[in-house]
Amino acid sequence: SIPDSFEELREAVAENAHDMWALERQSEGWTFGPKRDDSKLETPDMVPYSQLPESEKQYDRLMAEDTLKLLLALGYKIEKNG
Repeated sequence: SIPDSFEELREAVAENAHDMWALERQSEGWTFGPKRDDSKLETPDMVPYSQLPESEKQYDRLMAEDTLKLLLALGYKIEKNG
């Protein structure tokens, strides 16, 4: 697991991952829709991270946590300046 002090970092990485995902989908023509519809390129997840359902945020948090675990396992030291 990651240190408790990484919670803020994990959330920031999760939000960034969602933002990058949304930008990529937007460039492919995806827009917001009430339910996922691949033929119309619509998804309800085309919203700011803060508006995602908790289940979708959790998906992004797990990815972020796994990324932080990998960095630590590879010997990187993560410190907040200031």
